[in-house]
Amino acid sequence: MTSPNAPAPASDKLDGTVLKIASVVVIGAIMSILDVTVVSVALPTFAEEFQTTYATVAWTMTAYTLALATVIPVTGWAADRFGTKRLYMTALILFVIGSVACSLAWNITSLIGFRVLQGLGGGMLMPLGMTIMTRAAGPERIGRVMAVLGIPMLLGPIGGPILGGWLIDVASWHWIFLINLPIGIIALIAAVILLPSDDPQPSQSFDFLGMLLLSPGLALFLFGVSSIPEVGTVASARVLVTSGIGLVLIVAFVFHALRKDHPLIDLRLFKNRQLTVAVITTSLFIVAFMGAGLLFPSYFIQVTGSTTLAAGLLMAPQGFGAMLTMPVAGRLVDKIGPGKIVLTGLPLILIGFGVFTQVAADSPTWMLMAALFVMGMGMGCTMMPLMTAAIVTLSNEQIARGSSLMNIVQQTAGSIGTAVMSVVLTNQILNHEGAGLAAASRGSSPEATMIAEQTPPEVLSYGFSQLADSFGNTFVVATVLIVLTFIPAFFLPRSKTTRVVAEGDSAAPVMMH
Repeated sequence: MTSPNAPAPASDKLDGTVLKIASVVVIGAIMSILDVTVVSVALPTFAEEFQTTYATVAWTMTAYTLALATVIPVTGWAADRFGTKRLYMTALILFVIGSVACSLAWNITSLIGFRVLQGLGGGMLMPLGMTIMTRAAGPERIGRVMAVLGIPMLLGPIGGPILGGWLIDVASWHWIFLINLPIGIIALIAAVILLPSDDPQPSQSFDFLGMLLLSPGLALFLFGVSSIPEVGTVASARVLVTSGIGLVLIVAFVFHALRKDHPLIDLRLFKNRQLTVAVITTSLFIVAFMGAGLLFPSYFIQVTGSTTLAAGLLMAPQGFGAMLTMPVAGRLVDKIGPGKIVLTGLPLILIGFGVFTQVAADSPTWMLMAALFVMGMGMGCTMMPLMTAAIVTLSNEQIARGSSLMNIVQQTAGSIGTAVMSVVLTNQILNHEGAGLAAASRGSSPEATMIAEQTPPEVLSYGFSQLADSFGNTFVVATVLIVLTFIPAFFLPRSKTTRVVAEGDSAAPVMMH
């Protein structure tokens, strides 16, 4: 059965209409995902430009994530109320305005504030794009749609660090934000012309109490978790109080949502066993993969002495590996189900992480690039099939709320993963006396130059060896989490899933991010 928005296709191939819609969604997604990876390589530049600490400039990343967490719960209701096309265009405009404002920031505080505005738009782009795209494609082509929508996730890790490093080298940090202006204008024009108009359903009332519980709850919880690397311990009032209050609000929302007919986030979706298994698998996977993934460029810069641009280039094999397997995985998921594909991808990721657990200060570059390539192949077989498994049984009426649910899971897991890996690495460096000295000797600042010149070479050499061990031990934690991911992954469906259509439900299952 197909959605009213998507007549049954004559074949399971993606036709011209779907591909045109996909082009709009992909442009918007590339813009928002590139922005995250571009900013990640600019943090040392921000610290130097605004004369502040690395822990402070890291809030340019955290503020964006907090804004995403705040706006995502509202997106599902807003899509039903105002229509996906209209809301998608609004999100594009917000993101571009936020980007231009970031480029005009005069101090670190204003930059962090403008990143919040940018995140309000970015938080809506991905779930709305997924909803529009999958409604157009219909239920039989979800796997292929996911392969197309995986393109931004490939280009982000490949192009973001390279583009960011290049723009900072040849121009200035302002251009990592200004680059969004022409891309955003193109995406907005394409959205006006190519996106189909939809019929919003404003009949449901807005869950104001749910919003007052969930949005601040998520923001406070992620603020507390994200503060761990800066304060250096979990046993801090800033961490325990804010995350504790956040958890209380989230728990209160759970009780509220289970009693309300139309809650902000429909937790009754968890009655769907397949979605629940996919959510658990996805959460473990993202904590490990995304958390450790942010450390790869840091290893190349701090341990091997690579430039920002060179570190970005060294990360490219991961994207190329995913590019190789993702289209194949998308086709196979539609035919044999996601379980077998995910259980093929996880061992590849495990092999890649296994290599990085053994890194040394002089590890061969070719070996690390090969490990990243294998890891990328595994990611191509894992990320999109997990998304497919989560939503393939949802109806068209459930898609907007389901999209919000999946985005909350991803953002929360990603933030927890980043905090966990950052804390582990920080503690490892503190436990190795020479590691901190070696890390401090990298860079072009006067302090780094002085340390490099005044420290005996044999002491620095030993310090870099300890620094490499610190990274390796951190990657061991990520490896253990990937091993744990196998447990829920074994319960994913290993055959093609056919949605059971409820009485009176003519909507097709559709996809979300």
